Amino acid sequence: MIKITLPDGSVREYEKGTSAHQIALSISEGLARNVLAAVVDGEVWDASRPIEQDASLKLLTWNDTDGKSTFWHSSAHLLAEALEALYPGTKFGIGPAIETGFYYDVDFGDHQISSDDFKKIEDKIIELAKTKSEYSRTAVSKADALKYFEEKGDEYKLDLIKDLEDGKITFYTQGNFTDLCRGPHIPNTGFIKAVKLMNVAGAYWRGDESRKQLTRIYGVTFPKQSELTEYLHMIEEAKKRDHRKLGKELELFTFSEKVGMGLPLWLPKGTALRERLVNFLQKAQQKAGYDQVITPHIGHKNLYITSGHYDKYGADSFQPIKTPQEGEEFFLKPMNCPHHCEIYKSKPRSYKDLPVRLAEFGTVYRYEQSGELHGLTRVRGFTQDDAHLFCRPDQVKEEFKKVIDLVLYVFKALGFENYTAQVSLRDPENKTKYIGSDENWHLAEQAIIEAAEEKGLPTVVELGEAAFYGPKLDFMVKDALGRKWQLGTIQVDYNLPERFELEYTGSDNQKHRPVMIHRAPFGSLERFVAVLIEHCAGNFPLWLTPEQFIVLPISEKFEDYGKKVLESLNNSDIRGLIDLRDEKIGRKIRDAEIKKLPYMLIIGEKEMQEGMVSVRKHGEGDKGSMTLEEFQNHLQQEIII
Repeated sequence: MIKITLPDGSVREYEKGTSAHQIALSISEGLARNVLAAVVDGEVWDASRPIEQDASLKLLTWNDTDGKSTFWHSSAHLLAEALEALYPGTKFGIGPAIETGFYYDVDFGDHQISSDDFKKIEDKIIELAKTKSEYSRTAVSKADALKYFEEKGDEYKLDLIKDLEDGKITFYTQGNFTDLCRGPHIPNTGFIKAVKLMNVAGAYWRGDESRKQLTRIYGVTFPKQSELTEYLHMIEEAKKRDHRKLGKELELFTFSEKVGMGLPLWLPKGTALRERLVNFLQKAQQKAGYDQVITPHIGHKNLYITSGHYDKYGADSFQPIKTPQEGEEFFLKPMNCPHHCEIYKSKPRSYKDLPVRLAEFGTVYRYEQSGELHGLTRVRGFTQDDAHLFCRPDQVKEEFKKVIDLVLYVFKALGFENYTAQVSLRDPENKTKYIGSDENWHLAEQAIIEAAEEKGLPTVVELGEAAFYGPKLDFMVKDALGRKWQLGTIQVDYNLPERFELEYTGSDNQKHRPVMIHRAPFGSLERFVAVLIEHCAGNFPLWLTPEQFIVLPISEKFEDYGKKVLESLNNSDIRGLIDLRDEKIGRKIRDAEIKKLPYMLIIGEKEMQEGMVSVRKHGEGDKGSMTLEEFQNHLQQEIII
């Protein structure tokens, strides 16, 4: 008998060789029907694979990330079987699962595939799925693996096998298709009920431009047709909300090839929105005891050598700026923390002075590959709402909790209500990626875990996701479409104070090292604005939107009254504009709706005579007539954050 430990800590005994599927069946038939794979002692396995010794077990369904990944990897194999059936002689590269489905790199020889072929391929996939063919795993020797693909004439698989160790090679077969694969896979093809091929692209074999370009087919599958329909609707909605599209339509930002790729230019309306975000956080920081600082856009190379950033990122950064002085080199600032360490060090500190909280909206520069640039979410120059707290060890947890409060305040004000706090820890199996002692890492990790627990945050723990100098708490936010974004991060750092020899005089009159906390509720203003645009589809909270209302005179004779309305509201600190174009009122309303202006104040004969405005709200329609004072009070109630 073997002992199986389940996620709730309970232990059950089974006969040696029992599979995860059989264990699921012993718990519930309904559960067994939904099990796609299993995690056995931390490794994802086929649900049918026999378990030969005591183990921990987690059963995976469609609701688990690893369950989805297994489902999509199995779907890639089914795509390959369909392609081989439709296009004999096809050769295959690799077919992994990705975050949004799967792809397979394929060599069709002389045949050209386009999106016109998708329907035929999708139909074949569903036809094969209905056979409910099992995914069966077979261990093969290296010699047999080479022989199989030599006879098949697939040079890509032969290339992969050359790098594999004999005794650790497995094939998977479903239906008439056999592939080189370490797995795992779902029990059978019948789980796949809906498929959509998304696009087709080119991909060099093994990413090498000197080798043949293969055809990469992307797809996604689901266990229910309704889930595919919902997913495709979400994709269409995401296109409408794309921050690059809305940023242009709302005149928020632009890019210029002459200025440089990945270097955004903020237009007046975008700048106004950005400044309001900055002012909002600055006020909150001031109340929380932060001191604002400013540091240069460049720093001496030695600064980043001291911090350790040069060794980690120097080769991938913008190249050094050389001065007329021999051997002197500067870097565009890739991060603010080393500069803040030097500010802390600028004068002696006592234990009574701590914590010291230094905040800066500092612009930094990082060289991202051109293919990775994407609107405002991936740029080469961006502004971080950076702050660094220097505190005594006994203050770390309390300061960390205060930062959590600040992050949650920001999220609430901007409508981000669905989030998870990710506790990002060091990879215990690969400590060489990190700097600092085991003792300091343990202290830092414990402080984060305890602070998150005491604040009652919904958390997940991710090993290997820590920064190279310390663990962190990352806030993973779901937007209106259910997409996950990393917004806001808090990090505990015992290492930079050590590297910069930071000190304070303790109550014992001895020198001690402070602990450093890095935090950025927005992360970067650029990325935060991009996510905010897509989250609210450009319909910003009223306090943040660049223009809160527009005055729409019905004709020229009401323009003077319209200007008085505009002036009165602007003088009351309510932002707006007036549309004086010679257009019909219907056209003016439609244009204001397209520009997502929150309120439209329509003015005609009745409004002018009674000193009123007729109010329409974007996306909602008529709100009736109001005096200016009533409208002003209405807005001020909505603006409260």
